[in-house]
Amino acid sequence: MKYQARIFVTLRPSVLDPAGTAVQSALKQMDYHVDSVRIGKYVEIVLDAADETEASQKLDEACDKLLANPVIENYRFELTAIAQERKA
Repeated sequence: MKYQARIFVTLRPSVLDPAGTAVQSALKQMDYHVDSVRIGKYVEIVLDAADETEASQKLDEACDKLLANPVIENYRFELTAIAQERKA
């Protein structure tokens, strides 16, 4: 079965975010008064797995090993099963 994953990677709250601080400063200079800005990453993946449990396990491994730095980043993902067309 195919699954689409939407992965969100963000810095842990205790980690300083210089890019977010720079964007917040720029927004304030443009008269957009925001309380805070945190910059993260968004990744979409389509993967094959036998079921949702296997897909989740594969995504956890990929995030831990490549997509996120677990020392300074948190991640979460959303899985959606993709309907596969049947061959006639």
